[in-house]
Amino acid sequence: MRDASVVVARDADGLVALLSADFPAHGGEYLFLPGGRFERGESPLDCARRELREEAGVTATSWRELGAYAITLGSAARVHLFEASGLTVGPQQLTAGEVDFKLMWWPMEIALNAARTGRFLLPAGPLALFLVL
Repeated sequence: MRDASVVVARDADGLVALLSADFPAHGGEYLFLPGGRFERGESPLDCARRELREEAGVTATSWRELGAYAITLGSAARVHLFEASGLTVGPQQLTAGEVDFKLMWWPMEIALNAARTGRFLLPAGPLALFLVL
């Protein structure tokens, strides 16, 4: 299993870039933050920058590391969490497997409430949101 990076991207108004997609195997639509697995030779920050650009169409001038955490106990792979600011928004660059990703910009408190009520499928997104506070 490869390491991954996940990004909390907040614009000048404090809105957070969130993605949603349908996950039929898990019973419906869930929220998640931009992120994904490392490509060969990528650093955690390189991966975070690429995933943010591809999935949200966003580039950032300021980056803050939020920590790295085990993905599972049975693997040495880690998820690296980042906060991005100083954003420039452009078009999403979705891959064939990502074409149903919907980009939304939500106030932080609403995103945190979504995390509290189980609207995220994977734990890295909620963890990253709470760590930026």
